[in-house]
Amino acid sequence: MRNVVLVTTGGTIASRRNAAGDDVTVAASGGELLGLLPPLPADVAVEVDDFARIGSYNLDLEHAFLLIRRVATHLERSDVAGVVIAHGTDTMEETAFLADLLVASDKPCVFTGAQRDADATDGDGPRNLAQAVQLAASGLTGLGSVIVFEQEFHAARDATKTHAYRTGTFTSMEHGKLGEIDGVRIILHRRPVLRTTIRAERIEPAVDLVKLAMGSDGRFVRCAIATGARGLVIEAFGRGNVTRAVLEAITEAIAAGIVVVISSRCPQGRTQPIYGGDGGGRDVLRAGALFAGDLSAVKTRVALAALLGGGASREEIAATLERIGG
Repeated sequence: MRNVVLVTTGGTIASRRNAAGDDVTVAASGGELLGLLPPLPADVAVEVDDFARIGSYNLDLEHAFLLIRRVATHLERSDVAGVVIAHGTDTMEETAFLADLLVASDKPCVFTGAQRDADATDGDGPRNLAQAVQLAASGLTGLGSVIVFEQEFHAARDATKTHAYRTGTFTSMEHGKLGEIDGVRIILHRRPVLRTTIRAERIEPAVDLVKLAMGSDGRFVRCAIATGARGLVIEAFGRGNVTRAVLEAITEAIAAGIVVVISSRCPQGRTQPIYGGDGGGRDVLRAGALFAGDLSAVKTRVALAALLGGGASREEIAATLERIGG
């Protein structure tokens, strides 16, 4: 018997419409979700762990950390082949990446969800969940944390939500999907290579993210300094450039002991300090900031929070970002 644990957190996949038909809220249990599935293979059994019932837009880093600890505990069991996490799509990529960083097991750790609620006549949740269970029970190991959606599975490091409501929302941009699920077949196209495991007994929630736009000043960075941030991610222009005013504020943040990491607001490509003069990437590097390669800003924040929570030094943070940032 291949045993899979389904850990539910809420999200659209577990949401139903109210009596008036106007509000969609989280309501369905894991058992109810299983009841919507087609018959599973006779040698697959699913155990339900109802962890939470909330929209993923209300998850925070500490809650996600507790979820990952629960998932890791299930994966340590000798009788469990893999774990499926039913999760809202809004922050799925962040929680899945946190799992990729913190879970040491090689067993399948599969995230899935839905863009349409459980009452929709053409809902995508049952199909996604059935395929996630299929992958979790497959015995395919060493992929890290993955996201299953619309017959595809993606590395948590690479996957991002690209559409607010269409069902094929998750893509891996220039890296491409890991594989696909075609009926009873699981087809693996590639394996992730930019992976590392972080040991952390806690996560640092005081990590802020500031996105730059034309003419950005230093107010948000200085707010982070004033309110006790321990880490700061700047979603910068292009290869990692900032305005003159933001450079001044970054310099102040680093002097205050805050670890500052630069990501790009471009959805593809990586940061690299090339430009100099009044906020170019070379100036940011000289100020003492680190660079995140092609990790998105939200995933850079997750990695920084886990590293700080694990007590990593600035040098250790820099080395880890170099490994996973590409």
